[in-house]
This record gives sequence, C-alpha cells and structure tokens, in this order.
Amino acid sequence: MRFKTSLLKEPKHILFCVGWTTADELYSCSEDHQILKWNLLTNETVVVVKLQDDIYPIDLHWFPKTVGGKKQAAAEIFALTSTDGKFHLVSKMGRIEKSVEAHRGAVLAGRWNYDGTALITAGEDGQIKIWSKSGMLRSTLAQQGTHCTFNCFTPHNVRITCHFLNSLRYMTLQTEQYWKAHDGIILKVDWNSMNDLILSGGEDCKYKVWDSYGRLLYSSSSNDYPITSVAWAPDGEVFAMGSFNTLRLCDKTGWSYALEKPNTGSVFSLAWSADGTQLAGACGNGQVIFAHIVEQRWEWRNFEVTLTKRRAMQVRNVLNDAVDILDFRDRVIKASLAHGHLVVATSLQCSVYSTKNWNTPLIFDLREGTVSLILQAERHFLLVDGGGIYVYSYEGRLVSTPKFPGMRTDILNAQSVSLSNDTIAIRDKTDEKVVCLFDAQTGKAFGDGKPLTHKMEVMEIALDQCGPSSDRKIALIDKNRDLYLTSVRRLGREHSMHKIGTMVHTMAWNDSANILCGIQDNQFAVWYYPSAVCVDKDLLPKTLFTKDGSEFSRTPHILNYVGTQVTVRRADGSLVYSSVSSYPTLLHEYTGSARWEDALRLCRFAKDQTLWACLAGMALANRELTTAEVAYAAIREVDKVQYINFIKELPSKESSLAHMLLFSGHVQEAEATLLQAGLIYQAIQIHINLYNWDRALELAVKHKTHVDTVLAHRQRFLQDFGKKETNKRFLQYSEGVIFLFLILLFYIFHDKRASINASKALELKLFYLSLH
Repeated sequence: MRFKTSLLKEPKHILFCVGWTTADELYSCSEDHQILKWNLLTNETVVVVKLQDDIYPIDLHWFPKTVGGKKQAAAEIFALTSTDGKFHLVSKMGRIEKSVEAHRGAVLAGRWNYDGTALITAGEDGQIKIWSKSGMLRSTLAQQGTHCTFNCFTPHNVRITCHFLNSLRYMTLQTEQYWKAHDGIILKVDWNSMNDLILSGGEDCKYKVWDSYGRLLYSSSSNDYPITSVAWAPDGEVFAMGSFNTLRLCDKTGWSYALEKPNTGSVFSLAWSADGTQLAGACGNGQVIFAHIVEQRWEWRNFEVTLTKRRAMQVRNVLNDAVDILDFRDRVIKASLAHGHLVVATSLQCSVYSTKNWNTPLIFDLREGTVSLILQAERHFLLVDGGGIYVYSYEGRLVSTPKFPGMRTDILNAQSVSLSNDTIAIRDKTDEKVVCLFDAQTGKAFGDGKPLTHKMEVMEIALDQCGPSSDRKIALIDKNRDLYLTSVRRLGREHSMHKIGTMVHTMAWNDSANILCGIQDNQFAVWYYPSAVCVDKDLLPKTLFTKDGSEFSRTPHILNYVGTQVTVRRADGSLVYSSVSSYPTLLHEYTGSARWEDALRLCRFAKDQTLWACLAGMALANRELTTAEVAYAAIREVDKVQYINFIKELPSKESSLAHMLLFSGHVQEAEATLLQAGLIYQAIQIHINLYNWDRALELAVKHKTHVDTVLAHRQRFLQDFGKKETNKRFLQYSEGVIFLFLILLFYIFHDKRASINASKALELKLFYLSLH
C-alpha cells in the first residue's frame, strides 16, 4: 500500500488549511485572504471569495453533511477561524453569514460536533469554548495560561483532545486525562472515533499514537524535520503524517506503509476525503498536494487481488500464475475477498465477482458512495455506509437493513460488527456494554428484542460461521481483555456468559469450522471446540492448544483464519503465517454430518487427547451417549463414564434429557424438563443430590408431596456432619410433620377402623425418631 501523489504546476497561494466538500471538490484558504475551490475532475481552480484584509484564516471545518443517513439543510456552510479572535460562518458561495468574537488573540482551531448542534473553538488565550449552531456561547470547557489547539468529535458526549505546549489533554464529560506527550511543542493532534486512538506530532520530530488513557502505543524514531501535520483516515485503519518535503502513510499501530518525498515544503494541514481514498495537503510552497492510495492487497486461499490504479485491479491465481485485470467505471473505495467472492465498492456501484469467473460480475447501484465497511459470510455480505447497514446476497438482492435506536454507522468497524449466515451482531456505541443481535434474513432483533448486555465494555465481537442457527455462538473481548463465549439464541433465558480466556488481545473464527484462535498472554492459542464450555466446563482446558507466540512480537493482530492457516500482522507491519492441525477441522466435519464412526476412527488414528476431549464434548452436545462414553474413557474420566452409563439406563426420555442437562451444569433446565413431564420426585431428588435444600423444600411444599422425604434427607445430612438445624423454614415444617405424626399415632392405636397398617405406623415411628 502506498500513496500516488500529484501536484499542480503553478502554486496558487500561501496555503494554511484545506477541507473536502465532496470526494472531488476541495476548499483551501490561507494568509492571502483568498478561499479557493479545487475540482479534481476538471483540474480547475477558482477563487470563491476574497476576504477582508483584516481576516487571516487559520482553520476551516465543514458542517456535517449527514447524520444517521439524513442530509442536513445547513451542510453548505463551513466554520472559518482567523487571527482576529473571531470565527466566521461562511457559505459555500463564499458569503460570510455571521462573525462571532470568540477569543482574545487568534482562534487556532474550530470543529463542529457530529450532529452539527455545536461548534467548539480553541484560542491563543488558552480557552476552549462551546458555541451553539447560531454562534451563541454555551460554556467554557478549559482555561489555561497558554495557547491550545485541539481535535474534537462528539459521538455521544463531548470528547476533546487538546494540547498545551508539550502536553496532551483528553477530556469527556465524565473523565479527564493529562500527560506530557513530547519533548518539544506539539504542533498537531488528531483523534479517531472508530478506534478511539490519539495521534500527535511535535517539534521533537516524532509522531506518536496513544490510547484514550494516555498510554503510549507507538513512538516513531526521530525524523529529519518537525511533524507539522497528522490526520486519521475516516475508517481509522491508517493515518497520514506530513513534514518538510515529507508525506508518510502509516498503519493505525504506527508502522509505515510508504514514504513520499514531494518538493512541497512543510505540509501544514492534511485532510482526508469522506470515503477515505484521497488525501489533500496544504503545502508551504503554496501548492496543494493530492494523494490517493494504491497497491492495496487482499488475499484468500490461492488468490491475490491488488489495486493497481484508482479504477483497476489485478487478480492473480498463485496455483497457475493466471492473471486477470478488472476495470471499473469509478474509483475503488472498499473491497473484500472471502468465501469464494470478491466484493468491490466504488463511488457509485458495487461489483460482486465469483472466484470461478472473473469476466461477468454482478453489478448494482449503491445508495451512497461512502462505503466504510464490507463484511462477508458464506451466503451473503454486509455493507456499511453513511446511511445505514445493508445485507445483500451474492446475487445482488437486498436481504435486510437492520436498525436500532441511536445507531451510528460512521463509527462501525470490523471489531464492532460481525456477520454470519443467519445473525448480525453490532456493538452499541452509546453503551459499549451492549451488543445488539439481529436476524440476517429479516433484519429484526431476536426474541423479545432485548440485546446482549455484558458487565464490562466490549472491545471486539465475532460470530462463529458454521453449524445451525440454533447453536450460533458469539465470542467477545471486554475491556479487561477477557474472552467470553455465549449463545446467540437464548430462548427466553438470560444470556449465560462463559469465560474461556484471559489477556486475549485479538481473535478470529475459522471460516469452515467453529474453531477459535487468539493471542493469549504472549501465546498463540487455539480453542478446537470452544462450545465445550457450554457442555462440560472441565473439557475446555483439554480442548485448548497453545504454543509460544514470541514470533508475533508485541501487539499482533490476527487478520484471518482460513483453512488451516492463520495470518497475523505483527507490530512492525510484517505478515506471519501459522499453521494449525487439520484433524480438528475434519472432526468438526464428521460430527456435523453425524458420522460418528468416522470421528472415532480419526481419534484412534491421531491418538491425541485433545481430539478425544473435543469428541467427548461434541457427542454429549448431540446426545450420542455411546460415542461420549468411549471418548470420556479415552481421556480417563471414569466418574463421567459411570454417570453416562447411569443416564443410558434411565427408563424415560425425559429423565435422560434432564440428567444430560444436569451433566452440563444446566440445573434449572433439568428441573423444568422433569416438572413439565410430571416427574416431581425426580426434580426434588436432583436438588437433594446437589444439596440445594431450600429449592428442594420449596418444590415439595409447592406440589404438596415428599415434604417428609426432604426433611429426612436434610436430617441425615446434618447428622453426618454433626450439626443442628438452624434454617427457620426446615424447623417450621419439621414441627408440622411431628404434629401430623402424633395425630396418625392416635388413630392407629385408638381407632380400629383406621386403614393405616402396622408397617406404616412403624415407618412413621422411625421417621419421628430420626427427627429427634
């Protein structure tokens, strides 16, 4: 990946700031009081307006065009800050609609919030102020003794990243962070709402990447000249850095993709187009430098796709070195290659290619030309743009458009959205503990519409790709870097969260089997059957494969897990490939098609305890008790083999099902199964066996049966441990049973017509003695 740059032959004016209106139109302004409009289609430059001689522009920011897919009526104006302490609201035609006295000294920066309801300015007086859309002062957020500038966005509350000399300050309505960032004065700072990362550059000739807690994630080596400009791409995957005769493209982790050395002087300001494909820079020699990204690469199995030009791709089959050239009418914005299909989004259309035929793509028009994300599943793919989320089949048919209140599509990325054949999962940005789940076919929320709620903020989500929809699982990494697994279909129950890993930095599901891999505490880990935690928690450690992950260096990122190969991007940008055994994939294939004999033969051939543990969990989940018995015997779980034999001998299907649920730890489901079948005593007995005395007594009293049995078992339990009864409920019902016993004795010994025989009297007498 690199920049392809272009410059006009003649400088136009002494530039200071630039801003895009559309993907092909740019506005610039500087100290010569002119505002210019640049058209990339015709390569024409026109003067929009000549400002007054006392207005020296410093910064401009266009009013947001869309909010939630709706176009704004006031989107044709921009905020212009100047050295006279004012900010000006200027129309697209160059007319100054309003000028507001804002600061003492120059207004160094001005930014609209996301929905255009407020404007935030920072000045040489060290103050940061919030203004209404019409220019009325709302509040003053900060007052410092020195000048400050900032970059501000407001997804759901005020977030400001500002700098005072060599220090950074990150503020929200709830928190505030302040730390020393550079050895010299900070010249530029930027923050991205997609990845919540802060980018800074200063006079110490370094650029740095920080998280929102002020932790340093990357620091560059010292450059030749001070860093005069930095800017995140809209999707947060890359950023650009400008310096004297220098333009650099970097990954979000900090390492450099490419370095350009144009003859431009210092690059004072950088701005990305809304689709993230083009970059404009205001240069010290009066020129505007334009750059677009080329040589992006996508790989899947034996295919490699390269973006060679703005409107052309090259497809190479590494098996036979066959090369195909794909031409497009418009410039390419986003692309994705997976599951046997290449999906390419241009500024106006979407093209879908099959890897079996590169000559006849399926093409359909897009609603908006700013596609920010493409996700693929086996049956369909998902597009995210400024207007919403759309699920399409590979035949180009619109399948669904999931929505939820407060949904913002401009901050969705691959970590916050996941797609499978039947499910869509979206993390809610307004409450990062919430994950909304939708049916991919209808776009409607599952069940009663209640989302999945975790106890901590969720950082990353991923849906498994195989198996029936009833067994669909979602894996999530929370803020503590703990990895959890839960079922998507809860069937009226609360989501049961199962922790399967700690200190997990990145994860990915296999594309052909429900196998999960991740980087866990400097180790490469593969959960061959993560659903084992829902069947038998003791099996999970035995189904985990780990190896040393030192080859991946610090903060690696898993790109994909295809077949038996895992692709990992290291912190220095290099790709590392790791192979995983093919036996677990074969085992998933055999058990998924109910070929249990083949699965047994595979495990006997491989002689691997991990495979046997996987087979035990899979067989138990599918109620194949005979196979489960063999698998548990192979891993020497004698007690569980005995319990499986006990289950096989039970007389009714309901009893067998209940005890299998009990085997998996689902006590409430086992109880409900027995009660629904009318097996009340068995439902009581499972709680007695588990020493859930309160629930056992509650069931007995509710159904008016076997109260004496529960009391007798309770008394024997207390006698075995040498304790006395202290539970008030058991004391109450014990007194009631004793009273009933005395009445029965009276009838037995005084009423010859009593129907109770002597053996029953003896049984009651023994029970009475046991209570005393």
